[in-house]
Amino acid sequence: MIDTHNTILDIKNLSINFQTSQGKLQAIRDISLKLYKNEILAIVGESGSGKSVLCKSIMGLLPSSAEISGHIAINNHDITNINRTDFSSIRGKVCSIILQDPMSSLNPVISIGNQIIEAILIHQKMTYIEAKNKAIKLLELVGITFANERFDLKPHCFSGGMLQRCIIAIAIAQNPQILFADEPTTGLDSSTKLQILDLLSSLKNKINMSIVFISHDLGTIARIADRIAIMYAGKIIEIGTCHDIFYTPAHPYTRALLLAQPKFSQQGKYLPTLPGLPPLLINPPKGDAFAPRNKYALNIDFIKEPPFYKLSPSHQVASWLYDDNAPKNIMPPWSTIYKQGND
Repeated sequence: MIDTHNTILDIKNLSINFQTSQGKLQAIRDISLKLYKNEILAIVGESGSGKSVLCKSIMGLLPSSAEISGHIAINNHDITNINRTDFSSIRGKVCSIILQDPMSSLNPVISIGNQIIEAILIHQKMTYIEAKNKAIKLLELVGITFANERFDLKPHCFSGGMLQRCIIAIAIAQNPQILFADEPTTGLDSSTKLQILDLLSSLKNKINMSIVFISHDLGTIARIADRIAIMYAGKIIEIGTCHDIFYTPAHPYTRALLLAQPKFSQQGKYLPTLPGLPPLLINPPKGDAFAPRNKYALNIDFIKEPPFYKLSPSHQVASWLYDDNAPKNIMPPWSTIYKQGND
């Protein structure tokens, strides 16, 4: 059960812009979002939807040229405009991040053990021997067997799955309250992917942290998420529990993502696809950005952005289809579509 009274991360009306040679790119557009203590929140969307930009803004990893407005608070402390020096006291200790390509995050000429020690000593005062003992325990915690013997090995001696475990060990070296996982299973085989997902889920409980899991793969996050936020064109368009999103998806875009999953394939038929492309965020369209690709779009979708409609205490969607004045029964019930996909 998610404790909605214990908010650890609170984002309000966050917008992030980047100046480009073509104009202002609106990467994040007025997002409000909460992360609760000891939950796994998955953020899902196509490439370019703003998932990684959102998380890097919380970690203070965006370039100084980024234009940020709105508010980001961790444990009720506003961190929106703190300087990079102050961020160094937060990064790793309060929030940490793991990326999808472990080799790009590791130094190829330094042993795995010493890279973990470096992460430990940033915020903790202890001797090298004490830090080494903790590093070995961290390697064991993330499932690296013979951790003592492998401590001095360099990254090229490890498989992809083992390297991702080592990255996780570095990320949790300071017992962070929030862990951002930016597509950490990309490039891993199916078996290793499941192991990493199970590892993250178990670590959440062992060290009592919250996780923001970024992915474009709904099948992956079904195994790990408590809640799911669907992003499109720099905005969150639907958010709910894992059960809400998979069993009562409300937004046409969410439904299209689910229908593109292999479980909906039928022998001799192609998987359904979503026509068109996401809009360019240098000049976002007026109204609902998804309207040009939405076969259920209403006239108002091309004029005005929809507000959020509360479907249940845990489930919200931004779509004019749920307005009291919208025509009824335009979009078929999900139960009918789901049944057709499984016949």
